[in-house]
Amino acid sequence: QVQLLESGGGLAQTGGSLRLSCVGPGRIFSRSIMAWYRQGPEKQRELVASITKTGATNCVESVKGRFTISRDNGKNTVYLQMNSLRPEDTAVYYCNLNNVDHDYLWGQGTQVTVSS
Repeated sequence: QVQLLESGGGLAQTGGSLRLSCVGPGRIFSRSIMAWYRQGPEKQRELVASITKTGATNCVESVKGRFTISRDNGKNTVYLQMNSLRPEDTAVYYCNLNNVDHDYLWGQGTQVTVSS
């Protein structure tokens, strides 16, 4: 089954950094919108950041200036660089792929925990 494979989660201190990576299927990655979502404890899943196939990005207000989404189509990989982490960033982070051909995929999730 086609999947998205995430890595890079873990434990960080307040003010620290982590980088998440997500590898997607080569045949559709470059023509897909890639996004990172997160779901904190007892919270709904929310969109954190997205990047189009041409590299245009968008992110939620709470992470602006701290998180950066990027992609490398040659490696079929999308990244989320997270700096100045806060305890409220603690969540399971999910990678998502979607495109106009109705491909819609989720990763398995990776835990990010920020200690105060």
